[in-house]
Amino acid sequence: MSARDLDRDARAELRGLPDTLADRIGAHLVAAGRALDVDPALARRHAWYARSLAPRLAIIREAAGVTAYADGDYAAALAELRAVRRITGDPSHLPLLADCERALGRPDRALALGRDPDVKKLDVAARVELAIVLSGARRDRGEYDAAVVGLQGPALDDSQVQPWTARLWYAYADALLAAGRDEDARRWFESVVDIDDDGETDADERLAELSATDISTTD
Repeated sequence: MSARDLDRDARAELRGLPDTLADRIGAHLVAAGRALDVDPALARRHAWYARSLAPRLAIIREAAGVTAYADGDYAAALAELRAVRRITGDPSHLPLLADCERALGRPDRALALGRDPDVKKLDVAARVELAIVLSGARRDRGEYDAAVVGLQGPALDDSQVQPWTARLWYAYADALLAAGRDEDARRWFESVVDIDDDGETDADERLAELSATDISTTD
């Protein structure tokens, strides 16, 4: 693996380091990226080794945070991604920060991040991800109707299937189910199954569970 496999922006950020060190760190960042979806623990080891070599670079702190998140260490992910934001001013990790707070049992802090002034700077995909996290935080607080309302809007109603559509519809179905609106939830889960060709969600399994529950209740 080589630093040449990094994207242009990443290579540019490493350019201030000695060549040998930049190549070494770049190879570990590439390895972390390739392992992230299949072995988060391995990805984290690569990213955190790079962090030990150059802890002041935003790209390295970002890799450390993202891999810690994937590995389930939400406190470490929170610390690293906060550092990235301090270094760069970039709010794009607000959804992950909020999800870390929620995972740490702090839904109020997650909801506070949803009121951050920089939310308006996020692109549509990031705003959708943040809305999904905040809906979950509402459910954590027992605010089931608010969790449903928080996902409603133009993104939910978009007639064009987007990369985030399956996740958003699934979250909406899940929120409806938690709010006791089983039939509405069923229809949305069915809609997810129709578009989720990549198996991003387990909507088909959730539908089966709902059907089994209906049969059990009838019996």
